[in-house]
Amino acid sequence: MMTCNLRRPALVLAIVAIASFLDAAGHAIAAQGRRRGPPDAAQSFVYQGVTRRYVVRAPRGADRSGQPLPVVFVLHGGGGDAANAERMTGFTRLVQREQVIVVYPEGTSARARIPTLTWNAGHCCGYAMERRIDDVGFISALLDTLAVRYRVDPARVYATGMSNGAMMSHRLGRELSHRIAAIAPVVGAVFGDEALPPQPVSALMINGLLDASVPAAGGPPGGRFKGEWDGTPTMPNVAQGTFWARAGGCAAEPRRDQRGTLMYWRWDCPSGRAVELYQVEDNGHAWPGGTSGSRLGDKPSTSMDATAVIWAFFKAHAR
Repeated sequence: MMTCNLRRPALVLAIVAIASFLDAAGHAIAAQGRRRGPPDAAQSFVYQGVTRRYVVRAPRGADRSGQPLPVVFVLHGGGGDAANAERMTGFTRLVQREQVIVVYPEGTSARARIPTLTWNAGHCCGYAMERRIDDVGFISALLDTLAVRYRVDPARVYATGMSNGAMMSHRLGRELSHRIAAIAPVVGAVFGDEALPPQPVSALMINGLLDASVPAAGGPPGGRFKGEWDGTPTMPNVAQGTFWARAGGCAAEPRRDQRGTLMYWRWDCPSGRAVELYQVEDNGHAWPGGTSGSRLGDKPSTSMDATAVIWAFFKAHAR
């Protein structure tokens, strides 16, 4: 009996140890299952008392000792997140081949468990707009953070995004014109009360003529999330080009060209600047050539590969 009593605690300890090991292993496997890409891809820092998250995709071997690299910020739409933006646009496939750092920042939300992330683009959207979150300051601080780890080329910093992220790209171009070389808003809009930036910024806009959320002719916002805006009507799609043409000292009227289902408008600009607008006839509120933002989202047009077109535009326009 005494021998059995001596062995029983040892047996219990062994069982506890095995259970602890399996539990830890289970947590580790679950964590690995949640990761998307390299373990260090998802990162964060505290800005104005709020933990701000982002995902970085950088070429192998990229660090401060390497060659200067361009940076592309890809901003998710309202209710999206970094993973959603990465999956929808496919920008990550360019990282190694084009030697570019692609960053997927995330907006803010009032919810912690199931966040509905938005950007403060002025008249849109949701929590970030209502709380006047300083997203311009966050992106500027994020660029500083990247420059500590990587050798960032300050002449080749770009911003693109969809919907609320597109509107935020417009705002970054206006308020960070000293740091942003070019922007490429997709299914975004301007509202007509924006101030011109201190410095010119090249701009490429892509919109869908079937878009119910950002109507091509302008007007009140529509779609499933119209309540997330402040109600200010948008300007027609072409007003985006007119705005950036004025900012860049370009011609007042664009040249127009029809390329199948693509309506292409280009403004004549001084050397080194460019303003272009694509209106995709068979595209709704979606990223052309990409994937749908959600199960209920519009199906993207296959008439163009927006990511390829945007990257070609960025490559051609440094600050």
